[in-house]
Formats: sequence, C-alpha cells, structure tokens
Amino acid sequence: MLKKMGEAVARVARKVNETVESGSDTLELRLEGNFLHRLPSEVSALQHLKAIDLSRNQFQDFPEQLTALPALETINLEENEIVDVPVEKLAAMPALRSINLCFNPLNAEVRVIAPPLIKFDMLMSPDGARAPLP
Repeated sequence: MLKKMGEAVARVARKVNETVESGSDTLELRLEGNFLHRLPSEVSALQHLKAIDLSRNQFQDFPEQLTALPALETINLEENEIVDVPVEKLAAMPALRSINLCFNPLNAEVRVIAPPLIKFDMLMSPDGARAPLP
C-alpha cells in the first residue's frame, strides 16, 4: 500500500509540474484514482485551469486551494470521503459552473445550506447512497 501511495504521489507531482512548467494552455488536470488525500501546493500556480478531476481518491477535506483558482469551471470530487464543503468560498468563485460531490458522506448542513447560496450545479448523491462496486 505504501509503495502504491508513493507511486501515486510521484505521478501526481510529475503531472502538476509538467503542467506548470510547460506554460501550455492546459485547461484540464486529471488526477482521478491516485489515492490522494491532499493536493500538492503547485496546484495553486494553475491560474488558467478550467477543470480538475479528483474523483476516486481519498480526500477527507475539501481541497480549499481550488477556491483560489479564478478560471476553474468544473470540479469532480466524486467518490471521496468529504464531509464538509466551504460553500461560501465556492459561491464566490467567478467561473465555477459545476461541482460533482456524488458518493461523499456530506453532512446534512451542506445539503441544506448549499442550494440557496450557489449559482452553479452541485451534484450530490441521496443521503446514505454508496458508490457502485467496480
């Protein structure tokens, strides 16, 4: 397991560094299924990033550095372990159009507070729903 985690971290770091260093107009970062529980700090440099896929990882906390990315339109955090979401910070993101939080054990407060505050699509599973088996 530790070896898998080390390989995943190395893969993610390489992908983020390539994206930052290339200076390309890479608009999407796909890091799904990498056993991640936090993002590398280099993600903050991706000011033109439009979409990020962090599905099927091990995030317990919402990666708040995403809320500082002004061009970010789509966030996929499906199938993680996130309980709480910074709804106010998400609501202030100028370009955000959708966030996928399906199959996360979101607390009841997020489910009640989020809908009236947000101007984007927020996908959530019904309370208690489980992710489909692979």
